[in-house]
Formats: sequence, C-alpha cells, structure tokens
Amino acid sequence: MVALWCNGVMKRCPHLINGQEVEGPDYVEVVNPYSGESLAQASVGGWREMDSALEASAQAFKSFRKTSPKERQSLLRAIAAKFRDNESMLIDLATKEIGKPTAYSRAEVARLSLTFDLAADLLDNPQEIELPIAFDARSPGYTCSYRRCSVGIILAVTPYNWPYNLAAHKIAPALAAGNTVLLKPSPLSPLSSLTMAHLMNEAGCPPGVVNAVNCGGPETERAALDPRCAMVSFTGSDVVGWHLKSLLPTKKVALELGGDAMSVIMPDADLDWAAKRTVLGKFGYAGQICISVQHALIHESVYDETRDRIVGETEACRYGDPEADGTICGPLINAAAADRVMSWIDDAQSGGGRVLTGGRREGLVVTPTVMEDVASGAKLSCQEVFGPVLNLRKVSDWDEAVQAVNSSAFGLQTGVFSRDPEVQEAAIQDLNVGGVVINDMPTFRFDNMPYGGVKRSGFGREGVLFAYEEMTELKAVIRRG
Repeated sequence: MVALWCNGVMKRCPHLINGQEVEGPDYVEVVNPYSGESLAQASVGGWREMDSALEASAQAFKSFRKTSPKERQSLLRAIAAKFRDNESMLIDLATKEIGKPTAYSRAEVARLSLTFDLAADLLDNPQEIELPIAFDARSPGYTCSYRRCSVGIILAVTPYNWPYNLAAHKIAPALAAGNTVLLKPSPLSPLSSLTMAHLMNEAGCPPGVVNAVNCGGPETERAALDPRCAMVSFTGSDVVGWHLKSLLPTKKVALELGGDAMSVIMPDADLDWAAKRTVLGKFGYAGQICISVQHALIHESVYDETRDRIVGETEACRYGDPEADGTICGPLINAAAADRVMSWIDDAQSGGGRVLTGGRREGLVVTPTVMEDVASGAKLSCQEVFGPVLNLRKVSDWDEAVQAVNSSAFGLQTGVFSRDPEVQEAAIQDLNVGGVVINDMPTFRFDNMPYGGVKRSGFGREGVLFAYEEMTELKAVIRRG
C-alpha cells in the first residue's frame, strides 16, 4: 500500500472494506490546492460500498469485542509504529492534498502516532473497578464492580483539515474499547484518510475492524440511521452535525463542530507574547482550524499598542507555498472557500470595517488580514470565518470581554492573556466555553485533555480517555459468592 503514494505520485486510491482494497465505482480527481496539479483519483462509493462496510464492521465486531485488552493494546502499538515508519509519506501527502504547511503536517503526523499510543496506554488500567459496599447491611457475601463495555460500530465522520489526527481521535479510542469503525473521510481529503486506513490494515488490523469508504452525504446519513451503527462521531460543520443529531434521538452521538475562538488581552498581559500567539493562532494553516482565533478582545487601555504589535506580526507572517520553509499561512482548500472569505471581508468593509493589513487574494491564498471596526451584524462578527481574517475588538473591562465571549453562538475555547490570578480564575468560572487557555492562544490542544464545545460548537468530548468513555457503556456487575 505504501507504494500508492511514492515520491508524490499516486494513481488511484481505493476504499478499504473487510481488509480489501475496493475500487470505485466512481472516481474523483484530487488536485493540489496551491499548485493546481492533479494528484490522483480517489474512489467514490455509493450505498453498495457503505452497506458492505457496515456488514463487515458488524461481523468483525462479534469477535473483536471479545479480544483481550492486551491484544487490543498490541494492535494499537503496531498501528502507531506503522505510522511512524511512514511519517515522511504522510507529511508529503497531507501538504499536497490539503495545502497544509509542512510544519503543520509534520506536527499532525507526530500527534497521529501519539494518539494511538495514548489509547494503548488506557489498556494498562484495570478494566473492572470494584466499588465499596460495606455501608449496606445487605453487602456480606456480595461484591459490586463496574466496567466499560464496547457498543458496536462507530461511524467516524471526519473533516478535511486534520485528516489524520482527528480521525485518530475517533478510531484509536474506539479500538481500545473493542468497537469496530467505519471511517467516512471528507471528500476534500480522501487520499490522506484512505491511505491512513490502509496503513492500519497493513499494521495487522483484523479484516472488518476498520473500514473506510469515501462517499457522499446521503450515503453517510443512511449509514448513521442504519440499526447496525451504534454511534456517530462527527467532526465538521455545525449545520450538518446538529442535523445528524436531530435524526438520532436514541443513538449515541458525539459532535465536534465550529467555533469563533477569542483571545482576551488584558492590560497586565505580556503584550508582545499576546500579539505573537494571537497572530499564530489566527493565521496558522490559513485559519482552517476550528479553534483558530477569530476575535482579539483588547482592553481599551492597551488597544492601540496591541493593535500595532498584531499588525506588525501579521505583516511578518509568511504566506503562500505550503511546501516552502517557514510558511505559516498556505492556501484555502478550494476556490469556493477563498471566494467566501473574500466576500466576508467585503461584507465587513461595507458596514464600516477597516482592513489594517492584508485583504488580498493570490490564487487560493488569502493574505493574512486584520480588521477593526467591524459592525456587529457583519458575518465576520458572528459566524465562523474558517479563514485568515482576524477581527480586533476594543473592550472596556473584564465584564465586557465575558459578555462578548458568552454571547457568541459558539463555545469551543478561549485564550486569556493576564498575569492576575483573580482574572485567571474568573476566566475559568465565567466563560461559557469548553476550554480556557491562560496566557496562550485558544488554538492549543493536548491530545489527552477533554476537548469539545458548548452551544453550537458541539456535544460530548474528545481527547483519548474522554472519547473512550463516550464510545462505551457503563455496566454494573454484582456478584454473590
């Protein structure tokens, strides 16, 4: 399988169903978003392929659920090792397929292996936990314990922007728990996701335990509704995610959706650090990260000097060719995305917003853009831009910053720059978001932490242990004698 992508060349990338490469029935041409060069053809399946994958997953679950923790741990370690052996290939593929700057592709591939190792580490822990019951007069002769049990097939729906590690955050804990997985990749990054699945198969994953089918929305929705599917783990747009959840009132669902993350910069902050990290958190990977900074909420007493620092850092940010050394901000994924971002800049300007730097388009690259005075009704002020545009907003005090964060329809993560312990504690207590980052950008995540949002940003939590808990059912066990 490794030969499929070799020295930047691939012909066709097949589905993986029941441990076998399955072609077609249709194909889509995948092109490099920066250069426009054709990379390969990815197989596109229909319901026939999804149905076959569901059946393979269902059959494999019968035996895989009974494997020992040590067996699953060995499999997870082997998969992690396989990814490490193929790091250069995976990095090159992601950079070319989705335009992710090489430094970001390299970091993602490193985290891919780490995530599988973290899942393997979970299986060092006791799988059945005894509970004390001596407080009850009926307890003599009895023991009580609980364990987490597998649930079945996990339908893992992943986005284009992190085709490896966001898939890993679904697949690795699912396998640790004894579930089987049907991976449905984004149509914008099928090569990376399908290649990843084939490498897992090569690492010794039993046939049917991990299947991967590149298909459309109707087939995905039908699979989610299929009684063989036990859980849907979805990362993508809030509109699609909440629609899926509305269809599945009795089925387990985890949603990791969009956001409009904010940096709050208070007067006592290290302003140089706050400016550097806010700019990196905005323009890294062209803002195509759900926890990219979208708004910098700057205290009015330090607004002017912080704005100048942010503009200077932005103008020093390297953009363009994702394969060039030092590039931070590469292309957007396609022309539609670039058109949308430019239209949002125009929309903000028409309402009185000012472009302080950037605001230009070069192919699919939108130059790093900083704006201020954006009206509250502009799209940039209240929707997720998912592109390299930063909105600066002046706040008069901490309470106004809290109100701005909490009034958003989203709630993933917020960064708060302040040396004041009381402000730091208030941030944890007051901000209605899934995660608070103190003295750094909100675009920051460790792979073992609980990760997810509130409001329209999601439902449930990822992070290896926390996804494992989402993908299992607690079962109490009472024994007599």
